[in-house]
Amino acid sequence: MQQRKLGRDLEVSALGLGCMGMSEFYGPRDDEQALRVLAQAIDLGIDLLDTADTYGPHHNEALIGRFLIAHRADVRIATKFGIVRKPGEYRRHIDNSPHYARQCCEASLRRLGVEQIDLYYVHRIDPTLPIEDTMAGLAQLVHEGKIARIGLCEVSAATLRRAHAVHPVAAVQTEYSLWTRDVEAEVLPACRELGIGLVAYSPLGRGFLTGRFQRDAALADGDLRASLPRFQPENIHQNRSLVEVIAALAQRKECSTAQIALAWLLAQGDDIVPIPGTMRIPHLHDNRGALSVKLAPGDLAELNRAVVALPVAGERYTEEGMKGVNA
Repeated sequence: MQQRKLGRDLEVSALGLGCMGMSEFYGPRDDEQALRVLAQAIDLGIDLLDTADTYGPHHNEALIGRFLIAHRADVRIATKFGIVRKPGEYRRHIDNSPHYARQCCEASLRRLGVEQIDLYYVHRIDPTLPIEDTMAGLAQLVHEGKIARIGLCEVSAATLRRAHAVHPVAAVQTEYSLWTRDVEAEVLPACRELGIGLVAYSPLGRGFLTGRFQRDAALADGDLRASLPRFQPENIHQNRSLVEVIAALAQRKECSTAQIALAWLLAQGDDIVPIPGTMRIPHLHDNRGALSVKLAPGDLAELNRAVVALPVAGERYTEEGMKGVNA
């Protein structure tokens, strides 16, 4: 497995595994299947597991904790705090206070069954609380050895610079894919200036960029995508045009559409680590295969032209989901 570096010293596999869907948002849970996927990921050389206390809530960290009993030495664990939800509700508020960070960190350590979290993210940014206060609280957790590194999610470049001035930020996690490229304007350049890695979640556009939705595809009960603007009937037809371009290139390269989407993202820089999620072992193998897909400059230019010519219709989240994004 190829390795990439996040920040100064966190070496991880070039592809990580997003674990959120093992607990909610994309259909029913199946813990035993999830554990099989986690084991197969390790066998494939994937060593970055991404979770959060809000996934479940709490179920995902507890599930990962079960897996870590036998595999702690094999993986790097990234988890998050800051989104406060009640069980069964998507509605949330944000708490970035140092007191809440400590409370959440200690609870995450217990659920995961570890002594230290490799990468601890602020999941969403509370614009009413100075980021300097949040970072000072997290820096104390680093000093105590409870977390090894600090990360920020969906942060603006200005807030990132202020945060990094208090304590080094190892990674920024944000949505980044062929149909979500906002980060390229300011955040990615700021990361590179400061030596901060970028972890790309939803690199397959929540499955859309795999081609699954080129025809009608029924969504399971509880699938969050049914409420997202880009998956609505008035937008989905327009958004399929971009996937057609990706699929045509995949056919020429004799690989899957998903592999093209991941290969494009991997080609954007060695400081970028995509974390596609899946509950299916065949998809896990397919995602890993993207590391063997080489896109020529002409291929990359073709995809870039398609993104410009075929703008995406719809926001990536509902208004509720956009809370704390780019703050």
